[in-house]
Amino acid sequence: MSADDRGSAGDGGIADLTPVLESMERQQKAWNWYDWANSAFYTTTLSVLFGPYLATVAGRAAGCSDTTDVCDKTVAVLGIPIAAGSMSLYLTSVATVVSALVLPIVGAFADRSPRKKVHMATYAWLGAASASLMFFMRGDHWQIGVISMFFSSILAGCSLVSYYAILVDISTEDQRDAVSSRGWAWGYLGGGLLLVINLVMVQMHDTFGIDKEMAVRLSLLSAAAWWAAFTIIPFVRLRNYAPRNVVPEEGGLFQRSFGQLITTLKQLPQFPMTMTFLLAYLFYNDGIQTVIYAASIYGQKQLGFDESVLIAAILMIQFVAFGGALFFGRLAARYGSYRSILWGTFVWMGIVTWAMVLPRENLPLFLATGVAIGVVLGGTQALSRSFFSLLIPKGKEGEFFALYNAAERGTSWFGTLVFALVFQLSGSYRPAIFALIIFFVLGAFFLIRLDPREGIREAGNRVPQVV
Repeated sequence: MSADDRGSAGDGGIADLTPVLESMERQQKAWNWYDWANSAFYTTTLSVLFGPYLATVAGRAAGCSDTTDVCDKTVAVLGIPIAAGSMSLYLTSVATVVSALVLPIVGAFADRSPRKKVHMATYAWLGAASASLMFFMRGDHWQIGVISMFFSSILAGCSLVSYYAILVDISTEDQRDAVSSRGWAWGYLGGGLLLVINLVMVQMHDTFGIDKEMAVRLSLLSAAAWWAAFTIIPFVRLRNYAPRNVVPEEGGLFQRSFGQLITTLKQLPQFPMTMTFLLAYLFYNDGIQTVIYAASIYGQKQLGFDESVLIAAILMIQFVAFGGALFFGRLAARYGSYRSILWGTFVWMGIVTWAMVLPRENLPLFLATGVAIGVVLGGTQALSRSFFSLLIPKGKEGEFFALYNAAERGTSWFGTLVFALVFQLSGSYRPAIFALIIFFVLGAFFLIRLDPREGIREAGNRVPQVV
């Protein structure tokens, strides 16, 4: 036996897999850092500060006072009159639709490239650079904020396509749920920590010798800097992995990527269980996103809580979701990710039903509801990512995760539309929040129709011990 053979085999010729497993564990820890990095942008910028600040800046341009609660005056965007108070909602809708069109092409390109981590980091740094321009949105100059948010949100989605695809390279089928859950938990922790810092700076701006608007602008800048800085860790520590099962196509890389995407779309009917899960995810994820969006409106307008209580609830949900993601990871290890996701949809049904009858100004019950949201929020999202990875044919991770993100983004407006319509027809937010149960019912319906083991085998992957 040669020296090399002795280094790779133990007694009886059994290979020593310890170095391989240790290397994979290091890769997984490096991968988790990108959840930590990008979550700051999604929490501080997109979820909390950008929308209200854009409404204020655009409101000035429209002629509204800074003290006006809702500015219904308009500014012209490409010649179209848009109410200043609803500009961020329209902007989000346009960005998500464009993302749904762009991401599948990005995914096909990533699948053919041996440098997924480079794609992930490049999109992240370009997105962070775009997001940093929000610092210069002041006075009545809303245009730079619109451009900044549009490009940064699309680039964030592009980076996630490559990031999700790397999950398959660094973990076995049995490890996916735990790895994804740790990453999602890490993201909630990182995003929550920066959000705490930024909300303290915004609420106590006088203590720091700055006005509130400067505090908001610095917070937006900090989220971009956090995103860019912490992306360095996975970029340096992650390896690049060679593409697998690449479809032969003619032409340059860009041309071949289009060809592979067309081939994949034609082959989708061969994976009925994968398509069934995408339908389920489309519905229950839209319900989740709408509950999160509507929670602050419901808490303030229907339940009568002031801004300080809502801020505390947002922060509490962030940190509870950290534990929730880890809890669901352990749940999946025992019962499987498929069952855990399905159970999660039933919990969401209970949450929206309970929210409908939640007493006004009852703080303990309101916070208890927030805890329930936090527990199931991180878990269902983390396991959805890992379970879907099992339904993807090898070598097509980028494209299929692009379709996954496109399904999420392309319909993320539907839940808010239902919420708004029910409120408009009923005049109350209680039936509006309960109406969201239909999204979880439909999600559960398609999940029940799904055979997880058959779907994993259809994709050519090994079925984990528990699914």
